[in-house]
This record gives sequence, C-alpha cells and structure tokens, in this order.
Amino acid sequence: MTLLVTGGTGYLGSELVRQTGAAHPRLELLDPRALRAGFAELHPSAVIHTAYRQDDPKVNTEGTANVATAAAELGARLVHVSTDVVFDGTKAEPYTEDDEPNPLGEYARSKLEAERRVSELHPGALIVRTSLLVGGREPGSHERVVLEAASGKREMTFFEDEWRSPVLVSELATALVELVGSDATGVLHVAGAEPMSRWELACEIAGALGISTDRLRRGSVADFSGPRPANCVLDSGRARSLISTAPGGVRGRIG
Repeated sequence: MTLLVTGGTGYLGSELVRQTGAAHPRLELLDPRALRAGFAELHPSAVIHTAYRQDDPKVNTEGTANVATAAAELGARLVHVSTDVVFDGTKAEPYTEDDEPNPLGEYARSKLEAERRVSELHPGALIVRTSLLVGGREPGSHERVVLEAASGKREMTFFEDEWRSPVLVSELATALVELVGSDATGVLHVAGAEPMSRWELACEIAGALGISTDRLRRGSVADFSGPRPANCVLDSGRARSLISTAPGGVRGRIG
C-alpha cells in the first residue's frame, strides 16, 4: 500500500508519518489542478486526510472536496478525519454514528460540510470522527494551553461540565492505519474510551507535565459567551468491534 497523509506536519499527521513512513508532500488543497497533479505524481493507493484549519472554513470544505475528488479519480482508499463537535452537545448519553449532527459554530459547520462532500464525492470513503488529541512526542495544543494557563501567560477557563472523549494521538494513528487497510465505509467514531471533562483533562495534563494546577481556572459552559456543546462524548463501540487497535482512555497515560 502506498499511503499519502495530508497535513503530515500536523499533530496527528506527523504521528501517522512516524508510524508508517507515509508520503506527506506539501499540497495546496484549494488548488484542484495542483492537488490532482500531486496525487498523480505519487499515485497513492490510500489517503488519510488529516489537514484542516480552525480559522479557515474553506480549507475544511473546498480543500476536503478537492482531496476526495483526487482520491476518487485515482481509485485510492480515503479515510477522512472529522470531529466530535459536529454534535450540539444536548444528548445525555454518548453520541453514536446514527445520531443526527447539529453543529453550533462555524468550524463545526465546516467540518460537517466536509463530511457531506466526502460522502458525495467518494462514496467508498471512511469518515472517522474523533475527539481531543493529547500525549504526543511534542506538546500539542491542549498541553500548550495548560502550560500557558499554569504559568499565567494565558487566561483560560477549563469547563467542569464540558465532556469529551480525549484520545492519545499515537493510539488514534494506529487505529487509522488499521482502518485504512480495511473495507469499512461511512461514518465511524474512534475516540478515547473514557469520558472526561475539560477540567479533568487539564488537571491530567498538568500532572503528566509535573506542574501545579493552582493557577488553572475552572468554570461552566453556562458562563461561555458563545454557543458551545456541553457533551460531545463519542460512543466508539462500533470501532471496537471492527478493529484490534481501538484506543483506550487517557487517564494516567499522558506523557
């Protein structure tokens, strides 16, 4: 299998490249002609699409559509990485693949639209929804936020009532590698096995980094100024029935 990873210098992408030695060329996702040329040169048999932008919805929608089109034209297997925040967080139980998404913010809406584009343009693709990534060889965004908050460099509130399914980036990457070699299609939830609040996760990260939690500020989603889902815990039971490398929890395992 010739594997191509988009976003290969990012947090998840770089871990995939480390594990597999996959090709990770710099591709202009918003230039369909250049993207097709890059794919044609490498002629991958499989693609894991991790590239996205929090602050640029067009990269998430149009860029993903271009990747799906290029992969489909080559007949390449496609695994597209999406997010838990496509849900509005109002469900009391973990979200399954059969639950209807209802994104609240612009980033979340762009990621759901990306899912729809993938389904339309590459019907045989697999869409993997996941959660907060932690525990990489270098500090990721969540570790950096905790470090900055603990040092007083950044004001940040960690919500006690915002629940997610954090996952070790290495375990997610391993699961994606197994899935790209499978024939699974549609939507699949692949996240950590243990729900945690953002506050609990911040404390867990602080403990792993050996720093005090004294300056970390806890709060409630109700105090947040904009729309924010309170419960985006994912049910990954379907993934655990399909693969041998489904991720576990992160408690006591970061660092």
